[in-house]
Amino acid sequence: VQLQASGGGSVQTGDSLRISCVLSRRIYSSTAVGWFRQAPGKGREFVAAMGGNRINYAESVKGRFTISRDNAKNTVYLQMNNLKPEDSAIYYCAARVGSPLTSSSDYDSWGQGTQVTVSS
Repeated sequence: VQLQASGGGSVQTGDSLRISCVLSRRIYSSTAVGWFRQAPGKGREFVAAMGGNRINYAESVKGRFTISRDNAKNTVYLQMNNLKPEDSAIYYCAARVGSPLTSSSDYDSWGQGTQVTVSS
């Protein structure tokens, strides 16, 4: 499966942003899609993932970020509210068959990333 992330941009602290990940095929119930992010000089960090009826969030984004999907559009969204400077990173979406796991090494298909910059 191919993934295309988009919707990043530059915002102020406290602003909201929604990024999208379009898959090249239908999102089957067995497909998990995750969002990860990578800031300069840091490793790739788990943000959120959904698959079947399960959703996982990183502690750092719980209550602020929401992952959702539109099956008709083969698209998974990440709604980000109350953004902070530490949320600045390149955000990647990824897919795997199975549960919405939190380790990037468990995902085998990746999109190209979209930049999110939050200024104070």
